Amino acid sequence: MRIRPYIEHTDYAYLEKWIATEEIHALWCANHIPYPVTRKNLHALLEKNAIAFMDSAYVATEDNGTLVGFFCYSLHIESNEGFLKFIIVDNEKRGKGYGLQMLQLLLQYAFTITKAESVQLNVFAQNTAAMHCYKKAGFIERATEENVFSYKNELWSRCNMAVSKERLCFDNQLYGNSP
Repeated sequence: MRIRPYIEHTDYAYLEKWIATEEIHALWCANHIPYPVTRKNLHALLEKNAIAFMDSAYVATEDNGTLVGFFCYSLHIESNEGFLKFIIVDNEKRGKGYGLQMLQLLLQYAFTITKAESVQLNVFAQNTAAMHCYKKAGFIERATEENVFSYKNELWSRCNMAVSKERLCFDNQLYGNSP
């Protein structure tokens, strides 16, 4: 697997297919853009977040170039903490280890290239499959805000999770057998 920058004119068509339902859309972007996602709305969100948070959009591909995932990443220089947003894996690839592999690769990027000391993300507690994947990648729950997002007739809680470089190195998850 590889990660590379998101290229709108070739990658958007994949992302659009992955966000096939209103619930997946809400879980993915917390309705920061209207459903259904459009190229124009996604472009505007990515541009706004690039300016406000220095987010960069990336895709994960198989070695042959087939897209399998998408995420945004930024590094807060003052705290030296990375932040992940808008993480999604191709519907056909979910539950097959692609998400975990993508997370491991992007954490390696965050810790070795951007020199982050930790990486955090927010996930809805109702997204149990994603939470399981994040925990498997080394993330731990830091805080949960109850009933912060309204989806149809439900109230969802948001969980903040983080992983530190030190923890991954200690657990040998990021760097294999190195100390």
